Amino acid sequence: MAQFNALFALVGRVLLAFMFVLAGFSKIGGFAGTQQYMESVGVPGALLPLVILVELGGGLLVALGLFSRWAALALAGFCVAAAFLFHFSPDDQMAMISFQKNLAIAGGFLMLTAFGPGAWSFDGAWRRG
Repeated sequence: MAQFNALFALVGRVLLAFMFVLAGFSKIGGFAGTQQYMESVGVPGALLPLVILVELGGGLLVALGLFSRWAALALAGFCVAAAFLFHFSPDDQMAMISFQKNLAIAGGFLMLTAFGPGAWSFDGAWRRG
């Protein structure tokens, strides 16, 4: 199994990052609607550019394995914040599934923060230097 670690790390990073890159792009295209939704749950719409930066920028950094530990830590925090702000509703089973998924994804990002992006990454190439 150890011979597959670099491949598994690469695939894991891409899978973790995929939805964030797509979500960041979709928020650019649906900027006004996303701002309204954020404001409807009490989150200032002025934070949307930061949300896009974290999702799109952080997702790309994780996928590439570039500054990946910092990007993963930021995305873990983002996932936990989003879980509580948008999905914590004990009376709504679907919302709570999304809440739990966000926490699980945050766990994946914390693992990436702890153990790094693997050999097949820009960070790994710099370490080998």
